[in-house]
Amino acid sequence: MKSKNTLMRLIISFLLLFVLNIGFAQKKQISEQEYLRLQDKIRLHFNANVDSALVYAYQMEKSDNNKHLAFANSVMTIFFQKKGNTKESQKRYKAAFYYLEKMPESRDKTQMKSYVYNYAGIVEHWKGDFSKALEHYQMALKFSTEIDDTKQIIKINGNIAILNEAVGNYQLSIKNLKKLITFIDAKEGAFTKIELLNHKSNFNRALGSAYESYFMKNLTKKYLLDSAEYYYKKTINYSQNFAENKISAQLSLGNVYSWKNDFKNAEKTYYDVIFLAQQNNSITTLCIANYNLGDIYYSTKKYDKALVFFKKCDSLALISKDNTIDYLKSNFYQAKIYNILKKPDLAYKHSKIYLDNYEQYEAKISEEALEVNYKQGVDDLAVEMVSIEKKYKNEVFLNRGLKVFYVLMFVGIVFLLIKNIRDKNKAHKKMNALIEEFKANIEKKNNPEVAVLEKEEAILEHEEIHLKKENVNLSIDEAKENKIVEKLLALENKLEYLNADFTLPYVAKKIKTNTTYLSYVVNKRFGKSFGEYSNELKINYVINEMITNHMYRKYSTQAIAESVGFKNAVSFAKSFRKRTGVSPAQFASNI
Repeated sequence: MKSKNTLMRLIISFLLLFVLNIGFAQKKQISEQEYLRLQDKIRLHFNANVDSALVYAYQMEKSDNNKHLAFANSVMTIFFQKKGNTKESQKRYKAAFYYLEKMPESRDKTQMKSYVYNYAGIVEHWKGDFSKALEHYQMALKFSTEIDDTKQIIKINGNIAILNEAVGNYQLSIKNLKKLITFIDAKEGAFTKIELLNHKSNFNRALGSAYESYFMKNLTKKYLLDSAEYYYKKTINYSQNFAENKISAQLSLGNVYSWKNDFKNAEKTYYDVIFLAQQNNSITTLCIANYNLGDIYYSTKKYDKALVFFKKCDSLALISKDNTIDYLKSNFYQAKIYNILKKPDLAYKHSKIYLDNYEQYEAKISEEALEVNYKQGVDDLAVEMVSIEKKYKNEVFLNRGLKVFYVLMFVGIVFLLIKNIRDKNKAHKKMNALIEEFKANIEKKNNPEVAVLEKEEAILEHEEIHLKKENVNLSIDEAKENKIVEKLLALENKLEYLNADFTLPYVAKKIKTNTTYLSYVVNKRFGKSFGEYSNELKINYVINEMITNHMYRKYSTQAIAESVGFKNAVSFAKSFRKRTGVSPAQFASNI
């Protein structure tokens, strides 16, 4: 009995010691050599396998060194965003800065600042916030330049070149990427073999993408596709250890073949992509490859095969939730195929799916429409779907025995279509009038004599109106009122209204008056509330920029909204439509 008790005590002691050891082993010292080894492992798997890269980041996170912890959390910011976990990504971003601040001032700290801002820029780039991404890249470049970190400078400049391609600066992107590749080739000995391959893989893929995107905006320049093909093939050669780059380059190479109507090579390439995507569990890429194969078979009139791949695309899109545009285009083609095959129920079903989802993704599909329109000779995807829907609606409803209901629906649809056409015509007239008005204003600004005369006429007209308002009871004297207007106009000239904090309290404080006086003067002199006055200034600025600056038209609605101080794209789009009668994207496309 005694020996049993002794044995039990030994077992309990052992278990207790084991638990304590685990608890104290959570944080440990990691040597600089081990830190660099883990860093290399993370970078090796950066574009190949996120889960593997995360494993090494978690190992680094067990360190008690603030530098190691800052790096581990900064790369996790990217990996979690890539996995779609934005909340965890933001948490890791804050943690990276927390550990960064705990580091003593040194070269290591400056270098780490560059790493953190660069990774943050990549995250914002993926999220589509190009303006914020550029800010982060510029901060990263500033810190890496301070310590003359050549390798980091190359990476950041590469990211900025890729960003330029995303916003439509194709020639600048191509020029900078070629410079970077030339520089890397000249300094080959300064890089490890993995670093060299990684850079060449990334920059050649970016070059291929820039040439392909450049072609998408200049469809007559077929020679751009030859350059895109050349760089995508080079990417594949350099990407044997970087699965994601290899898959992406092969997918893009298939697109290039498809644009060239080389369907045999395109088909083979997409099948290779499907194989690699399945191996790497990339559902999003798998969905795109299936859609692209469906597109090829549709183009070559192999409709049964096309339907198989479009249906696979639909199923995968519902799982991934990242392929809404592919889902939309897939249903567009399915409606067309069933129309050709004389299957009204299915043609109606897929045209309806398309139309039900089109409005929600109208802005996103505008660029994708370019590709489909070019191939099909269609001016408006929605119009063709409406025609298919209308073509079969009568037959479908007749088959269901709902003749009366169909007539009512038909009348309703015709009414809505006529109303929609009228509304669109009205909106376009309003928009064209605005464009002409702003162009005329620009010409007047360039002609000082006309501008002065018109300004004098406006002042006289305003004074005339002012004299007629005999029933207005002034609560402040006219001199003070004029002073407030003068200061407001000065703020307008300085473009202060582009700031997000251009509010009634802020402006009142800025011009040294109170909100009551300011609100009264704006209402009296401009005939609107301060909020309406502020929004009109912002929208007028956007309209002017769209007319005079072709690059500005290519920015996303979110980017434009932020550039003029709106808190979100929804409120901006609403104000813009109220002023012009159309969305920002429609306005830009009509200039």
